[in-house]
Order: sequence, then C-alpha cells, then structure tokens
Amino acid sequence: MTDQANHVLTEAPGPKSNAPDEDAIISAIATVFDPEIPVNIYELGLIYAIDLHEDGRVGIEMTLTAPNCPSAQELPEQVRDAVSKVDGVSGASVEIVWEPPWDMSRMSDDARLALNMF
Repeated sequence: MTDQANHVLTEAPGPKSNAPDEDAIISAIATVFDPEIPVNIYELGLIYAIDLHEDGRVGIEMTLTAPNCPSAQELPEQVRDAVSKVDGVSGASVEIVWEPPWDMSRMSDDARLALNMF
C-alpha cells in the first residue's frame, strides 16, 4: 500500500508558446535608423507598442517624428522586414499612429547622448 500523502502530483507542461521573444524583436527594430538622424528608431522612441501573439504574429505601433517625414513610406517597411526575419515570427504588421504625438521626451538617454541633446 502506498502512502498518498508523500506523492506530489505535477501537471504536464502546457503547450509551449510559439510567440517570438520580445528582446529579439526589439533588437531587430533597433537595426532600423531614421536616415536623417544617426540613432535607431527604438532609441528615438518611435515605437509605441509591440504586440506578440502566440501564433508568431507581431503587431507594432509606431510613429514618426513629424507627419511630413520624408521616410514615412520606407521606415515602416524596414521595421516590418527586420521583424519578419526574427525566429518564430510568422507575420509582422506595422501601423503608423499619431497619438500621442512624438516629442523629444520619448528619446532614450542613449539617444540624447548620441545627439548631444542634454
């Protein structure tokens, strides 16, 4: 006879999430630079949201420094291309948003230092 008080039940692990790693997504985004500013767009504070889905889809909300930004067409495509190359990503979408408006307070300290804006 077995003493049931000494048995520990463990659950089998649930299904493993296939969601891409957020750090890998951020690293991919950080390879994209605004052609007029020598700082990557993540450090500039242009990325407002990264939405990771278990099926590998990634949704990104980003803004631009100004509505009339000359890179308005190419930057979102560059972000989508960079993120699409990350392991585990099954699809990437990039949406441009204007609220809240971007301002320099969204820049990281590293970006401020690189641009001498302290």
